[in-house]
Amino acid sequence: MRLAISWSIRPWLPILAWIGVGLAHAPDARAQVSPEEHAKHHPGQAQAGGQAAAGAKTGGMGDMMKGMGEMGGEMEHMKSHGTQPLFPSLMELPDLSPERRDALQGQAHERMKAGAAVLSDGLDRLSRALPDDDYAAMQDATARMREGLEQFESGLAAHRGLAEGRPPRRVALGWFKGQMDLPTAAVLSGGGGPFGQSWFHAFIMTVLIAFAAAMIGMYFFKMRRAALLLQGLTGGGSASPVAPATGDIASAAASRSPTPSSAVPRKGKWSGRLRVGRIFQETPDVKTFRLMNPLGGALPFTYLPGQALTVTIPADGKPLRRSYTIASSPTQFDYAEITVKHEEGGVVSGYLHDRAQAKDLLEVSGPSGSFVFTGRECKCILLIAGGVGITPLMSVIRYLTDRCWPGDIYLLYSIHSPQDLIFREELDYLQRRHPNLHVVVTVSHPGGTDWKGPTGRITKELIAQSVPDLASRYVHICGPVPMMEVVKKVLAELGVPRERIKTEAFGPALGKPEPTRPQTAPPAGVEEKAAAVALPTVTFSLSEKSAPLPPDKVILDIADEIGVEIDNSCRVGTCGTCRVKLLSGSVTMAVEDGLEAGDKENNIILACQAKSNGNVAVEA
Repeated sequence: MRLAISWSIRPWLPILAWIGVGLAHAPDARAQVSPEEHAKHHPGQAQAGGQAAAGAKTGGMGDMMKGMGEMGGEMEHMKSHGTQPLFPSLMELPDLSPERRDALQGQAHERMKAGAAVLSDGLDRLSRALPDDDYAAMQDATARMREGLEQFESGLAAHRGLAEGRPPRRVALGWFKGQMDLPTAAVLSGGGGPFGQSWFHAFIMTVLIAFAAAMIGMYFFKMRRAALLLQGLTGGGSASPVAPATGDIASAAASRSPTPSSAVPRKGKWSGRLRVGRIFQETPDVKTFRLMNPLGGALPFTYLPGQALTVTIPADGKPLRRSYTIASSPTQFDYAEITVKHEEGGVVSGYLHDRAQAKDLLEVSGPSGSFVFTGRECKCILLIAGGVGITPLMSVIRYLTDRCWPGDIYLLYSIHSPQDLIFREELDYLQRRHPNLHVVVTVSHPGGTDWKGPTGRITKELIAQSVPDLASRYVHICGPVPMMEVVKKVLAELGVPRERIKTEAFGPALGKPEPTRPQTAPPAGVEEKAAAVALPTVTFSLSEKSAPLPPDKVILDIADEIGVEIDNSCRVGTCGTCRVKLLSGSVTMAVEDGLEAGDKENNIILACQAKSNGNVAVEA
């Protein structure tokens, strides 16, 4: 019976042989024979079998060690035949010479022949062991067949790779990954995707890069949105440009490095909030307020020496505005300082002196005004100041000395008493540092003090003694109107051309009070009085209101009295904030500095300066 079964399977031997080869490559092929039975037939391999079983339990590590062992076997086999290992030879160079390639092809062909012979020998052994059910011999035969098959496959892989023109290094790597049971598609085929990667790998990398870019974009978008929100909360914004910065100041502002927490400074007029950084007590009734960007860094605008800022405060639910010239130098990009005298009964100056504190936010707009001097106008300058009128001239002095202007700077400063001398320590310091700065201070009431300088008001003799070559100089005057009128007359007598004289006045200097709360109706009896004396009338078309216009009042005064809202700031005709359209009638204006080019042709007037002896109508 046993013999009959053995002879009946003989026709199936080739098929069984290939099945045996497949089983030999399967992970559990050796598990088909128990360790005891294997040890019975191969006592010398019992210890190795135990190690193999232990290696099988370690999964992938066992397979890796098996592959490494097979690579070692391949190298030992090649060395025993007196030749260099085949696949390490393929790894030597990226490209092989034709002679070297032919030699490796012959070596691969011999490997195929040797493997076929070993495979045939193993098949014969298997055919002899099958009839006797000699399992140990069967296992030896399949091991022999597996050895021959591996030799044949390695030679075939090398031979085919070289024959198809593939790079030798890629052929060697493909064989190595095959021995290590690693995926070989990417190595053998080159991936097919960009940069030699697989399309799946390229797709994953693209998705990750796009995700990272989206996250970075969202971060910057959120940071920009937060900055804009903070700027909106602090009132940052810009108005239409009216006095663009020019010359060296503009170029310096453009060339400085911007800070991350602030926007690029704007040329022209700006409006928003500034933070009070410090408050300095200059004299008993004068304080300097240092205004800074609440976002940090540079100011959000640029200005010229001699320009002004307008401060707006709330008063009984209605905004009140007051212009103050900037005393600091435009070279100080991080702050602007206004020096304010506490006028008796002044609403805005009283608010600043009594209520404003460091870290407070103030509503500010500007800069405005044309009372500027940058050093380009001439090579020498005479500055004449009275009282707090020194503030715009101090900005000029600081700016010129900061920039080491080479021309001569003369300052004639008139004050009431020595305690009213603003910037005393700084003027002394600047004179010591800059020999081209000459300061003369005269005190009109020095009684009871140790004042040793000139006394009295600014006179013709004082000017002539203090300033040489006077007729060739530009002159800027700022102070009370009576003082400025006297000085202009004296300068004319000393030969200074009228076109070289520039003046600047402000509300208190003109005898004008600071803006106060508007009345809802004209005072009682005004209409009857107006009818009796036949005063001209001003009509406000948009508000549909009208009132008498006395010859000593301007249109803005009447608007305040009857509650017509006209935006205003300096009230002396320099800032241009109160510009309105004249619909009918004619007016006269003492100061027209606030008008822009073409305003007169378009019937634009300054409400703070406009007076009339006839009926007028304005768009307000």
